[in-house]
Amino acid sequence: MTKAKVLVVGSNANRIEVQGGGFVPTGQYLNETVVPVLALIEAGYEVVLATPNGERPPLDEASDSADHFGGDVAAYEQALAFWNTDPVMTRPRSLAAVIADGLDSYAGVFFPGGHAPVVDLMQDREAGEILRHFHEASKPTALLCHGPAAVAAALPHAREFRAALIAGDPDKAAEWAKGWQYAGYRMTIFSNSEEKIVEDHLINAKLHFYMVDALTTAGGDLIVGEQDFAPHVIEDRELITGQNPASDHLLAKTFVAALDRSLAA
Repeated sequence: MTKAKVLVVGSNANRIEVQGGGFVPTGQYLNETVVPVLALIEAGYEVVLATPNGERPPLDEASDSADHFGGDVAAYEQALAFWNTDPVMTRPRSLAAVIADGLDSYAGVFFPGGHAPVVDLMQDREAGEILRHFHEASKPTALLCHGPAAVAAALPHAREFRAALIAGDPDKAAEWAKGWQYAGYRMTIFSNSEEKIVEDHLINAKLHFYMVDALTTAGGDLIVGEQDFAPHVIEDRELITGQNPASDHLLAKTFVAALDRSLAA
């Protein structure tokens, strides 16, 4: 018998806009998804994956490597097999269906990373409804790497906020962000210096905006670690955010502990 259900909100985006026109491929990161999910299951929680359209999240090919598992090939292969074959990952629900069935039965929610959430979840109305529910109920809400960008979806004008960022108009974006539920929260996200490395060496393109700048514009108190690609997690009230792929295990541990405390309260 499981302790409780935890909702995992995945992305359906497989490309992201870049400066100069066009797109580069993206998706959800393997370790950022599977490491926390397996930790939840091992801790006795039932995991339900849901995406905007109810289809499986695309895998970011850049994450399909043992490098993101500290070079542990066995851990990588276990994670990949779980992603490809386990019903938790292969039979997602739609966000609308999860909302229709009721969110009260979920003890917490988790948003994995990869650039994909910046494309769809950041401006998804149903993701926003889910975030507002967990915020108002003070239920643990965990987001990893680029996943924290999704907290902008809680805004009434999330689409307009993101459009203003792409247009390079932070003042307009700040106007759209007024009244944000997470204003003043301490949080972290993929840092500007880490993003610059990705732009120069991985995607060979410039993004329209950096994540730290976006959430700072919305009113968040952004705190990034002193060392790039080192584990870094921030917990403030119900919100738990991890900075980068290397934060997967630390975020999972912090999230499980928060869920356990919440259930015991």
